[in-house]
Amino acid sequence: MNIQRSYGKHESGTLYLVPTPIGNLDDMTFRAVKTLQAADLIASEDTRNTQKLLNHFEINVPQKSFHEHNYRERIPELIRLLKEGQMIAQVSDAGMPSISDPGQELVAACIAENIPVVSLPGATAGMTALIASGLSPQPFYFYGFLQRKKSQQKKELEQLKNQTATMIFYESPHRVKETLKNVEQVLGARQVVICRELTKLYEEYIRGDVQEVIDYVSEHPLKGECCLLISGFNGEVAEEIVEGTMKEQVEQLIEEGLSSKEAIKEVAKRNQVKKQEVYKLFHDL
Repeated sequence: MNIQRSYGKHESGTLYLVPTPIGNLDDMTFRAVKTLQAADLIASEDTRNTQKLLNHFEINVPQKSFHEHNYRERIPELIRLLKEGQMIAQVSDAGMPSISDPGQELVAACIAENIPVVSLPGATAGMTALIASGLSPQPFYFYGFLQRKKSQQKKELEQLKNQTATMIFYESPHRVKETLKNVEQVLGARQVVICRELTKLYEEYIRGDVQEVIDYVSEHPLKGECCLLISGFNGEVAEEIVEGTMKEQVEQLIEEGLSSKEAIKEVAKRNQVKKQEVYKLFHDL
């Protein structure tokens, strides 16, 4: 059990999780700027990217890289500095640390060492997109990035098939079309929204059913990072699309191994008619 009282006297320093703008620098909060100015060190996902932010706000604090490729060796070093009483601010390239970005491992290490962790509120793409999407904002389910491989992505979507909450994903503009095709195949005709270039000059919301959006992005290739939102399962199973006359449907099912009685029953169910009607059509009565 761990109880943290964030403000007051501590034997160690404090780790501050500082959100950064997802596009528009005006979204930086006063508190975030003050926290970075007061820090002894800034742990940055990409020091070159963060330096642009620091220059904009005239913040002169040293940085140390902290990303998915070096976090294992960095964490002991940062924990040591925090135990010595230093105040460290951690930032990702955009938005909230730990959300599809490095940070969670450092937070866990600090908690294990009874080092206070303070999170600042601020910009995050998922919530920004959700409240203007037109889809139900609650409940929502944040997923982040899907797997890139088609088979793995389909497997993930299968697990989400009965999720009733609005689902939020991050996706590359180069992969979003193929992802939407997988969504249609696995989840069916859902309402989807693509939010592109959030908070920037070319911000765009593309709303519609999944096939409409697939058609649109096929003709209008997207640029910029995308947030993909998908409506949740509403409890209704989509009607199966059936082709051919009811007699032809019965014949097809018989070819697939059903008895004529089973096939007639199944076709009646599919077409929402009485079995006797299908029986008469099949036997030309």
